[in-house]
Amino acid sequence: MGLSLSSEEIQRNLALIPTANTAVGPNSSAQGPLVAPVTGSNAGLRRAEIKPGLREIHLCKDEHGKTGLHLRNIDKGLFVQLVKANSPASLVGLRFGDQILQINGRNCAGWNMEKAKRALKKASPEKIVMVVRDRPFQRTVTMHKDSTGHLGFVIKKGQITSLARDSSAARNGLLTHHYVCEVNGQNVIGLKDKEITEILANAGKIITLTIVPAIIYEHMIKKLSSGLVKSSMDRSIPDI
Repeated sequence: MGLSLSSEEIQRNLALIPTANTAVGPNSSAQGPLVAPVTGSNAGLRRAEIKPGLREIHLCKDEHGKTGLHLRNIDKGLFVQLVKANSPASLVGLRFGDQILQINGRNCAGWNMEKAKRALKKASPEKIVMVVRDRPFQRTVTMHKDSTGHLGFVIKKGQITSLARDSSAARNGLLTHHYVCEVNGQNVIGLKDKEITEILANAGKIITLTIVPAIIYEHMIKKLSSGLVKSSMDRSIPDI
């Protein structure tokens, strides 16, 4: 899986490294509460919550017979690759990385993308019943901005490449070689680093990032055009 857990690698990742990449706040001299609360009612944290267990959703098709859903298979499982904005899939709350376990009572284990596409095409336009697991490959990390508004990590093309020593990002368990999928529950996949940084800057003092390992992310978006991701991905703010 390409994981590096040697002490040398850990120290290297935690070092404050000057870089031309987009820096989301290295500030090693910052004082104050940089460790996020264990629990809380922050809106961003609730929007980003990855809920345990399974849920059932009822999906329909639009006037063109489309659901607005792109799927991808990983390790014999079927996962949401892209949700189009303002589509039926968006309206029922499906998100990048959700695992589809059943479609109309049929187990999806072992399905490839073509089989899933055929199943959706043949399904009734009025009602498609799915059993879904929330984003099993992803996790959330909640952090506080320091006195200068920084969190303490560096991103390049959406991927976390380094952490500032003793920053909120480092103290709260953010990891390098992970991509940022959401900021306070809002999808940022496919946005430029500058755009992600602007969202972070305007997102309040407490920030919850949803991240996914690079090896999973790169497989998930493989064969998706960057233009489609940029123009079509649902970026609505989830309801609480």
